[in-house]
Amino acid sequence: MTTCCLCLSTATSLADLRSTSPVGSTDRRSLDLPIIASPMDTVSEVDMSVAMAKAGGLAVIHRYNTIPEQGQLVYQAASHISTSLTAAAIGVTGDYLERATTVLSLGANVLCVDVAHGHHIMMKKALEELRKAFGENIYIIAGNVCTLEGVNDVSDWGADAVRCNIGGGSICSTRIVTGHGLPGLQTIFDCARTDRNVKIIADGGIKTSGDIVKALAAGADFVMCGSLLAGTQESPGQIVTLPDGTRAKEYRGMASRVAQMDWRKKSSTPEGVASYIPYKGSVVDILQDLKGGIQSGLSYTGARTIAQLQHKAEWARQTSAGTVESGTHILTTQNGRKK
Repeated sequence: MTTCCLCLSTATSLADLRSTSPVGSTDRRSLDLPIIASPMDTVSEVDMSVAMAKAGGLAVIHRYNTIPEQGQLVYQAASHISTSLTAAAIGVTGDYLERATTVLSLGANVLCVDVAHGHHIMMKKALEELRKAFGENIYIIAGNVCTLEGVNDVSDWGADAVRCNIGGGSICSTRIVTGHGLPGLQTIFDCARTDRNVKIIADGGIKTSGDIVKALAAGADFVMCGSLLAGTQESPGQIVTLPDGTRAKEYRGMASRVAQMDWRKKSSTPEGVASYIPYKGSVVDILQDLKGGIQSGLSYTGARTIAQLQHKAEWARQTSAGTVESGTHILTTQNGRKK
């Protein structure tokens, strides 16, 4: 087994994490932190949107509710972050145009066309209809895909940014259930080769700030995170106490059977699971740690910006032993016994 790691370069001063890729076609505002919170019902609602905006990132308010319910969430978020971007998710069938019209009228300025299989004729139809209805005055994120062809097509159909990765999320079982998908880092290497004017979002499998650095170095403009931001004070849901005394919050894939039954009262073959994640406290502290880790990662590469990171990054393969060595592995003992 081999994994990839980044090689060292000459260190430089504190890195600037502002993305070179603007979000929002009308006002050209960009994100100061290249992190987007996933449109999941256990990750992104009002509190997460506000916290992400204050940190310089973005949260996409999920679509697993009624149109009035999502509209109210968007309105509340936009009221608190009037100088920043507000994003909302929609689907590709049924009420998606009505949903888009509602959330845009209530303060959203970014739409995320949110489906598991984005390289699909239904995505093409939806993007074309959205552009016909709203023109170029909205910023559209779409996905997911995992191939260069997928990125190119979704861009040609009307997307400004594409979510790249199939089956890489911590609660996603798509690769096991369907046999489809590619390793997350390879996906970004492939998709970043696009010659379209489209932004790449590495979506899924991000567990650490080091993973974010590698995704950006491989060519992503942003990363989208779910489990990394779930289980926080700002994520939806109640804190529960598990039988072992652990405080936790629910975290579930939106294609899990439990989630499907909740939001559409029926379930197709599940491609995800539902679980609990330990309560982590405020997402503000997590975002601060992630920001520091990314800045340090750019410094190790001798880069001041994400663009420089992508230009300067050099890659090496490491064995499974190297992977073990990369993590903390000290044995703490007391009286000759492991604690």
